Amino acid sequence: MTATHAGLLSRRDWLLSERPASRMQARLGRAYVAWRRFSANRLAFLGLLIIIALLVVAALADVLAPYSPTFGDLKGSRLLAPSAEHWFGTDDLGRDILSRVIFGSRWTLYVVILVAVIAAPIGLLVGTVAGYAGGWIDAILMRITDIFLAFPKLILALAFVAALGPGIENAVLAIAITSWPPYARIARAETLTVRNSDYIKAVQLMGASPFRIVLRHIMPLCISSLIVRVTLDMAGIILTAAGLGFLGLGAQPPLPEWGAMIASGRRFVLDQWWVAGAPGFAILIVSLGFNLLGDGLRDALDPRSGDQ
Repeated sequence: MTATHAGLLSRRDWLLSERPASRMQARLGRAYVAWRRFSANRLAFLGLLIIIALLVVAALADVLAPYSPTFGDLKGSRLLAPSAEHWFGTDDLGRDILSRVIFGSRWTLYVVILVAVIAAPIGLLVGTVAGYAGGWIDAILMRITDIFLAFPKLILALAFVAALGPGIENAVLAIAITSWPPYARIARAETLTVRNSDYIKAVQLMGASPFRIVLRHIMPLCISSLIVRVTLDMAGIILTAAGLGFLGLGAQPPLPEWGAMIASGRRFVLDQWWVAGAPGFAILIVSLGFNLLGDGLRDALDPRSGDQ
């Protein structure tokens, strides 16, 4: 056995120790076990690679895009079929569709990240407060949640965008407003399972305030389930944003947003299919990647599943 192999074994034993000597060792051990479960799932790993590719494409869009995403040759390059010069063809304004799809990845990430940053904390706060407080506070917060859940997400988002006005920022706000109720439900269910546990009772006996208990001890226990749900919801968020863009209520021209690109290409879908087909395929691949990644995270972070 080589020294390197022996060192890897000792690190593995240290990470998998049943009696960690510090909080850092325990956290690293849990992360290592979760990574082993995740990496063993090939489909989940494929989803991770798709999302990494999306991040790379969005970050290097200025380098990867061969043409401008907003300007084209209207006289000589209108509705050209896919070729060596224009891999995805051109649209009705002579713009290179590949370049627009590449730059559209930035707007997709912009939407999903902002929605997650806005909706997830709101849902986590509402759910944990409702689950821990109980009584009339729980009843009021959950009835408000039920009101939002009673409407289809896209219809409710359409109503908010119609009130706020078209635009990518208003679309993000509308999607975030309609996305937090499922997170609140999950956080409340997690809180109900732990609020009467010995761990929380011990913290209460130490004199911790309800605010500190919710913020420092209950919320961290709900984060893993919330991360899984947010990842699985990314595909729905992308489709909702694309739907708003398709209806002209999301990103406005000439922004290269995938839903708006499909809307502009629907007139040519029978003869020049690539105009709407390329952004539609991009939405399909990215949505598939988020779904595969979410399924893998659910299996990896599920504390009830054993180590593989």
